[in-house]
Formats: sequence, C-alpha cells, structure tokens
Amino acid sequence: MSKPSIYDRYLPALSAEPSDTPAYWFVFRSNTGQLLLSDRAGLDAVPSAQHAETLGFTPVRSLFLGLLDGAPCYAAEAPDDAEPPEGFAFHSLRPLYDRMDEDLFHVAGRALQMLNWDDTHRFCGRCAAPLAPAGHEHAKVCPQCGLRHYPRISPAVITAILKDGKILLAHSARFPNKMHGLIAGFLEAGETLEDCVRRETMEEIGLTLGKIRYFDSQPWPFPNSLMIGFVAEYESGEITVDGEEIAEANWFGPDELPNIPPRGSIARRMIDWYAEQYGSRPE
Repeated sequence: MSKPSIYDRYLPALSAEPSDTPAYWFVFRSNTGQLLLSDRAGLDAVPSAQHAETLGFTPVRSLFLGLLDGAPCYAAEAPDDAEPPEGFAFHSLRPLYDRMDEDLFHVAGRALQMLNWDDTHRFCGRCAAPLAPAGHEHAKVCPQCGLRHYPRISPAVITAILKDGKILLAHSARFPNKMHGLIAGFLEAGETLEDCVRRETMEEIGLTLGKIRYFDSQPWPFPNSLMIGFVAEYESGEITVDGEEIAEANWFGPDELPNIPPRGSIARRMIDWYAEQYGSRPE
C-alpha cells in the first residue's frame, strides 16, 4: 500500500549548517503538548522564523530536526504560559489528521517525540549523572559510566481478524461514542511480532489465529509508539472478552460497520481496506 513518506520532503540531520533561510518551527506547549499552527493549509500553517524568540517566547528547549522542503526545521517547547502570536493557535496534535498532510503530521510527531525524549533523558538511569549529546547519532551518553540512551520507541501490533468475509471489531470502555476498533497491544520482551498478535488476541478475546500477514505500519507519537498492522485469519474459538481491555466484540460485515476510528489512523486504513475488499467503502 502506497502512502506518503516523510523522507520525500524531510531530510534528518544532527546539526544545523549556517543559513539565512527562515526555519520551520514545530512548537509544542509544554504543559499540554499542543502544536502551534495558523489556519493556513499544509506547511504554510507551521510558523517560519529565524529564531524561536521571534514568535514571542524563549523556548524551554529546542532541537534541530533537519531540513523540510529544503529549509531548516526545529522542534521547540514553549513555556506553559506562552501565548500564540497573532494568527496562530495551539492545537492538540491527535485530531489534526484531517487538517495536516500525513507526512507533515508524522514530522510533527517526530518533533513531539524528540522533545519528550530530551525532557525525560536529562540524567543517566544507571548513575544519575547529567547526560550529554552523543554527537554523531540521535543519542545521549553518560560521561560518568558511558551508558548510551536512545530515543524510546514502543512497538505495538494492531490486527484485522477476518472470518467468513467478516471482520472482528471490538469496543473498549475508554472509546467514546461506542467506537469499535481492532485488537492491539504492545510487544513484550522476547516476543516476535506474530507472537504478540496471537497473545493479544487470545488474552483480549479468546480466539486462536491461523495465517498472519503484514499489512502496514504507522508511527504514533502518543507518546512514542510504532503501530505495526497485520491481517490474520480466524482459526478457532468463541469470542470471550477479557472485560478489562475489551468490553465487547463481534463480527461485522462490510455493510454493517459500527462507529469506527477516524481517517488517518492505521486502524481506519485497515478497516477501509477490508471494506474495499469485501464490500462497499465506509463513509
């Protein structure tokens, strides 16, 4: 499946070269994680300035990200009380799928993840000494004990389970508006991705799976996940929800889908793919 890649527009780098070109600033307010944007479309919505101070605040921290459409780009954390400049507002990142280009959204997600990592890795977890940038890679090194600290990425699987032309959709008590999604969960130590798919499915709904195949992946910066999608065939068992992660689950045909996740998420992309393969596309 073809989808936008951040690397069509974005070139990562560790340090900035001297430049008179205004930079793009992915500015997040530190207490809410909200992103500063104008009401323009695409990259024009991202603030552009030589320095963050031009936007009316002194950043708590800033990190060079690389080049975006040929211009320098930075992640910056604004103070809790920072006020947006005229024509801009702070927005929660999660709902911005429908507003931002997908690749631009993922660059913004990268910025948020790197700021979170920089904030939570100021001291060594082994000896508590202050950490220093590694220099030649995105990492921090402890000058006292030598331990390296890399940005955390938490892999998680998400699975479309199919049986007799129907898809299994599940509702969690934390989902609003009776929304139904796919079975998902985080990888545990020692597991393969396929092991994780089978374990999460058995734990949450009591089913045994047959053939499993890779579908797609999506970075998910809330706070540092990588969602890895699979399509799996039902093999045996009756749906038995765990009552903790899953409140209810059932099989649905392509023309009888309940409320499902919003467009842009990998869950919605997988459900849309199912509906295209087996019937009409959901609205």
